Amino acid sequence: MADPFPLPEPMRLALAAAESAQAAGEVPIGAVVTRAGAVIATGENRNRRDGDPTAHAEIVAIRAACAALGQDRLTGCDLWVTLEPCAMCAGAIAHARIARLYYGAGDPKGGGVDHGARVFAQPQCHHRPELFPGIGEGAAAGLLRAFFAARR
Repeated sequence: MADPFPLPEPMRLALAAAESAQAAGEVPIGAVVTRAGAVIATGENRNRRDGDPTAHAEIVAIRAACAALGQDRLTGCDLWVTLEPCAMCAGAIAHARIARLYYGAGDPKGGGVDHGARVFAQPQCHHRPELFPGIGEGAAAGLLRAFFAARR
């Protein structure tokens, strides 16, 4: 399914990162951190390459953005990711104080934002970003479907 509107540049970059992950044999998920419209960092899934179960695209991008800015909080930053973040990544997003989360495809099996744990809806969550789901959903879902179809 094609997306009905042109995608914002950060989501196009996140999709390119997802394609890069796929080329490396990783699940195709990409993420981009922006501040005031400028790209601060990108990330792609690196679990297998790094031998690290926490090396999800969001975590990779958040770590790179924190390093680039020299701080542990990303106040005023936005995160663009191709798939709904899992509970671990949602927790990291809250701890990093990301202002806005834009994501493509929803994840009924492993999502932690609008599915599953719904981390931001929990009373223990001390920071909740603004949520913008479905941006680039068709392209992101298409990448994931093709990746898993090729593995079956």
